[in-house]
Amino acid sequence: MKEETTREILQCAAEHAARFREKITELPQRPELSYPAALETFRETLPERGSAGSEVIGELAAKAEPGLHAMTGPRFFGWVIGGSHPVGVAADWMTSAWGQNAGNHHAAPAAAAAEAIAANWLLDLLDLPRESSVGFATGATLANFICLAAARGEVLRQAGWDVEAQGLFGAPPVVVLIGDDAHATVFSALQFLGFGHDRVLRVQTDDMGRITGPAFAGAAAQVSGPCIAILQAGQINTGAFDDFAGMMPIARGLGAWVHVDGAFGLWARATPGKRGLTDGIDEAHSWATDGHKWLQTPYDCGYAIIRDQEAHRRAMTIAASYLPPTTEGERDPSHFVPELSRRARGFATWAMIKHLGREGIAAMVDRHCRVARAIAQRLSREDGINVLNEVALNQVLVRFGAAMPGEEGDRLTQATTARLQADGILFAGGAVWRGRRVMRMSVISWLTDDRAGEVAAGAIIAAWRAVRDGTEV
Repeated sequence: MKEETTREILQCAAEHAARFREKITELPQRPELSYPAALETFRETLPERGSAGSEVIGELAAKAEPGLHAMTGPRFFGWVIGGSHPVGVAADWMTSAWGQNAGNHHAAPAAAAAEAIAANWLLDLLDLPRESSVGFATGATLANFICLAAARGEVLRQAGWDVEAQGLFGAPPVVVLIGDDAHATVFSALQFLGFGHDRVLRVQTDDMGRITGPAFAGAAAQVSGPCIAILQAGQINTGAFDDFAGMMPIARGLGAWVHVDGAFGLWARATPGKRGLTDGIDEAHSWATDGHKWLQTPYDCGYAIIRDQEAHRRAMTIAASYLPPTTEGERDPSHFVPELSRRARGFATWAMIKHLGREGIAAMVDRHCRVARAIAQRLSREDGINVLNEVALNQVLVRFGAAMPGEEGDRLTQATTARLQADGILFAGGAVWRGRRVMRMSVISWLTDDRAGEVAAGAIIAAWRAVRDGTEV
């Protein structure tokens, strides 16, 4: 087996990666291989002998690329997925090459420093309380978990119970207020924390999935004792925002910890044009959001932002005799996430904010919202296409066969979505909203511009006409 240098192996990987990115716009915006086909492509017996590094990388690229989604392309609208900007990818490559365990600032001083500065920049960008602590997590799922762990600890501490030391057995009950249309991962976080995903007080939402002030007030009237209220910035289907300003005074009256799931919607605060959607949100106690969505960092990257640093530390600090002590005033990364060994996510976050700047991030958010509105407006002019949501942000919710009731509308919507996916000009996914089949679009890739939106709208209309006229494949 040929001995290769580190440079040769890394250059080989860079060449394959660059070629993939350079052709992403022209590729079908869907995988060419199904999972079973990809499984067969990779299937082989355990190798008895090793292979040269560049040979392995080349084979990996050849086997994997046909089974990859065009998530980094300009017309991928299937889920709320950022486009992994090349600057963030490059910073993340360097992170992997440096091989730093970012568990604490003694093990990786530069990683801890980059994370500390990036955390300050995030608070500035999102205009959240500057005294807040920020945990760099895998994504909003874990960020919600971290924030709710801190909430659990603090509301029980105020009730005279130390949950970190004593656990939940015998603890005072905690009431969790949550909207009917909260994201599934928030219910999962409640399950992981011992609250249960069904043992909650669900608050009725309006036709856009928002909790309104009156509905929240009615639910709050049933609460006594420790309480956590979970609100939402950016409903996953409609992009709608809860009425933060209307609910915060009610929550304060309950003494509730208010947590906001803002996986993508929290970035509305980065632009003056959309900031009004979040009025009152800065009065909450914690916020969860993603870097690998609107900030375009590579996977995986999310942020748990908590106003009360001590509550954050109590919930997350890992103590062991072999770990170095923290000097007063120093920020130790391991105090804010449940992982001790982890990658240094602060480098890619720092690089993306440095690259785009405040103005670039605001312009990108504004552009995506503009493209989403333009797509919705064009689709609304076509007979038989019904845009179901108020396009306040970057989400577009569509149903086909507008005059068709019930199951026939479901069939037409599913058929049109399938036709679009087969065409491969863009990728949009199906969902269920208010008991009916819909197609959902999320405009959030850094590559997506006005022209990509025009192409996408045209392809959707063409697919609908083919289905309507009975010519679908």
